Amino acid sequence: MMIDVRHVHHQDATRGFDTEALRRNYLVERLFEPGMVLLTYSHVERFVIGGATPVTVPLALESDKATIGSPNFLDRRELGVFNIGGAGKVSVDGVAHALGNRDAIYVPMGTKEVLFTSDSADVPARFYLLSTPAHARYETKVVRIAQAKKMLLGEAATANRRTIYQMIHPDVVTSCQLVMGMTQLDEGNVWNTMPCHVHDRRSEVYLYFDLMADARVIHLMGQPTQTRHIVVADGQAVISPPWSIHSGCGTRAYTFIWGMGGDNIDYTDMDMVAMDQLK
Repeated sequence: MMIDVRHVHHQDATRGFDTEALRRNYLVERLFEPGMVLLTYSHVERFVIGGATPVTVPLALESDKATIGSPNFLDRRELGVFNIGGAGKVSVDGVAHALGNRDAIYVPMGTKEVLFTSDSADVPARFYLLSTPAHARYETKVVRIAQAKKMLLGEAATANRRTIYQMIHPDVVTSCQLVMGMTQLDEGNVWNTMPCHVHDRRSEVYLYFDLMADARVIHLMGQPTQTRHIVVADGQAVISPPWSIHSGCGTRAYTFIWGMGGDNIDYTDMDMVAMDQLK
């Protein structure tokens, strides 16, 4: 297991970042490498963003003294796991839960052991992980893509026709502060979260996937009057602090997993940004 650490930067400092500084501080490039658990600890909401790609042997989610500071990773944390690869299993304290492609599982605070396995080494699972601090223990719950709260939004005329799947969400799963779901754009649609918004009460992480090797998403971030962009490839994530917009336009359709943590779990709590405010 490897863990990287990202610190918090004030929005005034971020204005002066060049391309490499933006990518170094806000883009998580390494998530899915065969046989490894790769984690990034962000001081924004104390998110832990990670990927586990088991091949022939199980992979364990282990604690880290310097960042997590407790004997077990989930002693004071909760965890959401989405499978974006081949079929696999997530074992929670010895109980194996099968996850197909696009299925998710919520793992509560107090869990001692989490193991990741793939059903086939030829088509390994790719488990995306997002964790936030927790204050209470709730129930482990698997959420199949078919069980998600589903919303159809957007239209072809604005190139943002999409399906939102709310999965680790108050209407589906009880959690402390972690809220997660998935947005899939229809073929020929490329925009997400435009018109855009901010929410100073929460921060967010976007994982982009379903992108071919030569496709990219131009992720927009920054204050509404001081926008910046990051070019994102398949299987990479962007950390979005509370003062930043989070929107994107792809070279073709794509899917992304959104995850939030902060003062509330209200998916609709957002401050919209008028188009004439953007610069």
